[in-house]
Amino acid sequence: MSDEEWERFLRESVTGAAGAPVEPSARAREVERRLRGRSGPPEGPRTYSPARPRRRTGWFVAGLVTVVALLVVGLFPQQVVGWFGGSDGGQDGPLAAESEGPREAPGAEPDLRPTLAEPFRGSPAARWADGAAGITVPPARATGWMDAARVERALRQSRDFLVAAGLDSRVLRGERPTKAIALLNPHQKDVQQYLRTSLSSKAPTPETDPLLLFSRFRPEQARLVGDLVKTRGRLTYREGKRGALEVTADVTFVYPTTPAGDDGRDAEVVRTIVRREVVMSWDDPAKVVTEPGTMSLVSYALDMTNGGCSAPTGYFVPPFGTADEQPTDEARVDPYDRSEPIDTSDGTTSTGNGCATATRS
Repeated sequence: MSDEEWERFLRESVTGAAGAPVEPSARAREVERRLRGRSGPPEGPRTYSPARPRRRTGWFVAGLVTVVALLVVGLFPQQVVGWFGGSDGGQDGPLAAESEGPREAPGAEPDLRPTLAEPFRGSPAARWADGAAGITVPPARATGWMDAARVERALRQSRDFLVAAGLDSRVLRGERPTKAIALLNPHQKDVQQYLRTSLSSKAPTPETDPLLLFSRFRPEQARLVGDLVKTRGRLTYREGKRGALEVTADVTFVYPTTPAGDDGRDAEVVRTIVRREVVMSWDDPAKVVTEPGTMSLVSYALDMTNGGCSAPTGYFVPPFGTADEQPTDEARVDPYDRSEPIDTSDGTTSTGNGCATATRS
């Protein structure tokens, strides 16, 4: 390199060559960073961007919930009132299924008169389940001669017997309990004799009263209020004699009734309360003469309130008005107390405290 070229190189290194890149200033770098952060073309000096409308999802959901709530109140006013402790006497909602025997009677309820619109008003039964749903069936396990699947079927049929005997609308009107009888061992002579006598006699005795097994009302005297019967109880089981599956049912039925000929809005409502204990034996056909799908009765007992205190008629007789008033000098009983078993010390059947004074109904 010549001296002239070397001198030019040194001079350009100090002053900078023409067209050489120049480092942008701090302000230029900030403007460039903002432009990169924007989407779309840059706005002009008089450009206006309206603010995005806010979504009102919260107000929409709140309004929808309010409309639904008003609709429920309009369609089901009585149930809604009951949820908040209104005319149902401050109920706290449905009771859980009875999985074990209660240790005490239900708590006291406000003394409210039942009506046609609210037949269980002022009663512990207001919180009970309806019909068969109130009869608890335990899980099945192999017992005696039966495997778990057969035990499950026998438990289901045991509940079917209770439903057919105590909830079938035709039986409640006094008709023959055909479905219930079909589940009974036709070779059990004493039970078959009881059935023939009790269902044909016009003047049954305490031992041949059909009410010992079946719930019946005389249509011309009383009718049920609505279609609901409240129930509470459960099934238990164990291995019985000769390896049989022995199933015990302990169930209370609450029947709201009104006089048959009274259709007025202020018609009297009387609750007939019936507690049944039935022990059923599902026998091994290799050891006991029986038929498939049938069981033998070991024992059956009954406690009733507001079902009649006169001689047996084969029907429950609710004490409407002043007819068939219960005596006041008898022992007082709580028909909703399920903490003690029915007294069966007099044998396999019992009419219990049908004529005792009930503390509530």
